[in-house]
Amino acid sequence: MHPRTRSVLGWVVFILAVVLVSTVSRAFAVQTYFVPTPSMTPTLVPGDRILVNKLSSTIHRGDIVVFHDVPADQGGPAVLVKRVIGLPGETISSVGATVYIDHKPLPEPWLPRLSGICAEGSEHIKTTKIGPGHYFMMGDCRGDSGDSRYWGTVPNSYIIGKVDLIMWRSGHPWVHWF
Repeated sequence: MHPRTRSVLGWVVFILAVVLVSTVSRAFAVQTYFVPTPSMTPTLVPGDRILVNKLSSTIHRGDIVVFHDVPADQGGPAVLVKRVIGLPGETISSVGATVYIDHKPLPEPWLPRLSGICAEGSEHIKTTKIGPGHYFMMGDCRGDSGDSRYWGTVPNSYIIGKVDLIMWRSGHPWVHWF
């Protein structure tokens, strides 16, 4: 085989391998999404491009996750971004701005200082027992978030993955790890 042909063939194989690895990783490992609504403001803003880890097996309280919209959320975006507040088997409720887990106030160190509509009074959480394999999701902008307070808990099977980083904001590269 001619050396030039071998070089071209090597590049073709390399490019095909890169495309294959990138396609497989997108399908199974990581994927980018954009933030569709202001419900996570100021942590995430509409239009932010986020990188989602689809291989995360453990979900913790405070994690930001991407999930398929639940049927009870009529007319919402097909994919949502919210924060995990309640875990399977817990009892959740709220009084004013204080969320209670198993009748104890929930410290929320991840919640940024809120202002404007985000700081306005939010819908109370009626006492709810979270079922096995379900999670209670809320937006950080409590005064402007359609979330589990309105449409109930999210089954684990709907969760796509955890948000690892913001990679794009306001039309420019912008990196922030979670």
